[in-house]
Amino acid sequence: MSKIDLSKFEKRMIIRNIEMKDIDDIIALQHLCFPGMEPWKREHLESHLNMFPDGQLCAEYDGQIIGSCSSLLINFDEYDDRHTWDDITDEGYITNHNPDGYNLYGIEVMVHPEYRRMKVGHRLYEARKDLARRLNLKSIIIGGRIPFYHKYADEMSPREYVRHVMRHKIYDPVLSFQLLNEFTLMRINPGYLPDDVASNKYATLMEWNNVEYIPQTKRHFKTSFPVRICVVQYMMKSINSFDEFANQVEYYTDVASDAGADFAVFPEIFTTQLMSFLHEKVPSKAVQRLTEFTEQYIQLFTDLAVKYNVNIIGGSHFVEEDEKVFNIAYLFRRDGTIEKQYKIHITPNERKWWGISRGESVRVFDTDCGKIAIQICYDIEFPELARIATEKGANIIFCPFNTEDRQGYLRVRYCAQARAVENQIYTVIAGTCGNLSQVENMDIQYAQSAIFAPSDFEFARDGIVGECNPNIEMVIIGDVDLEILRRQRQSGTVRQLKDRRRDVYEIKYKK
Repeated sequence: MSKIDLSKFEKRMIIRNIEMKDIDDIIALQHLCFPGMEPWKREHLESHLNMFPDGQLCAEYDGQIIGSCSSLLINFDEYDDRHTWDDITDEGYITNHNPDGYNLYGIEVMVHPEYRRMKVGHRLYEARKDLARRLNLKSIIIGGRIPFYHKYADEMSPREYVRHVMRHKIYDPVLSFQLLNEFTLMRINPGYLPDDVASNKYATLMEWNNVEYIPQTKRHFKTSFPVRICVVQYMMKSINSFDEFANQVEYYTDVASDAGADFAVFPEIFTTQLMSFLHEKVPSKAVQRLTEFTEQYIQLFTDLAVKYNVNIIGGSHFVEEDEKVFNIAYLFRRDGTIEKQYKIHITPNERKWWGISRGESVRVFDTDCGKIAIQICYDIEFPELARIATEKGANIIFCPFNTEDRQGYLRVRYCAQARAVENQIYTVIAGTCGNLSQVENMDIQYAQSAIFAPSDFEFARDGIVGECNPNIEMVIIGDVDLEILRRQRQSGTVRQLKDRRRDVYEIKYKK
């Protein structure tokens, strides 16, 4: 008898993280699993993957997705026990995900109807438990449906129904399954999921406790997460060499470091100061020559960030890529790593004089002080960008700017303050002052750099953490508190993020 080819019998079952390419399959699966209930929208699942990719899992069998589950991290003590699904998920977008949370909250589990006797749900629950152990989480909490309750609603209350299921007198496909997976009942919540007709909108709040959990004091008693920011209002004056520029930059980095700053922030295109010794009168040619300093610029700021142990928002610089010139802001982390954000909206002036090309993506960067975004000057005047960055998790938006008159400056300032209020974030603007009398299109500057907060009781009066005097070379140093920001998003006087009418409008990011 010939040797049997075992591979033709193999059908692999794997549990893995969901990826962007799986979204259409997940939506189709939900239609099968929950007919009559409103399914995920694509932007929901994209938000899940952006906010907490580790918490989004699927079961794949022979190349087909046959099950999935979604979750986020929270501090459950901050929520009302009688919360709804919309409360706990920010209406399905999980933008309230808290990376420092100590409870994993499961918001959905589903298994393809044709594969429901293969312990797919059990495998997904075990994967969640493994995640909770790996992240040292206190527990897993779920708001579970009771989909057979509608059959008994005329003869017993939800409490009586749940008691009968717990005593194995009634079988419920969800509650019975959760009990078998070591979850215990906390309470019964009415009105949990409005379109869950089968459960009469009730849900059982269930918890699985991680017996390996090691309490961490900072999680229970964390009262603040201060971040110190040093904003440089940079004087544009004639210099004779790149070394002179480097000396000025190092001086301000040293000032920031001595103050214990976490971030030093420089203005937009302040490297145009180098044009003062290039002696090129044609602006487009001057920009081309300026791009030749890109590697020196990057090396300078990378070295300074590591040497002075401070994250640097390196203003912005004109960079040539693929025969195009871009206005790029760099983040130089104090661990020596580098990120960059292209300016997305180009002003008529930049197009006319310098031929600057547009960037295409809104990026959010991880730092040792949380997630941040950079939006260069004109970009802060487009509220969609700040909302996208906030939905990606940004707590601070840095805005290096360069304006030549008070009107232009006030557009940047007013919009930065508006973005702080609209998105419950901190915004930071850093600009240039002085003049470069011999440099075409960069001859005059106007700035009053500042740090802005949302407007509520726990933040700085008038929403201004600190501001420079207008048009004077100086720095401001201010502390912002990310813990206060997080709490205010949950329970502030107003809650712009939570109270958005997603049923009426939405912002769709096409990238």
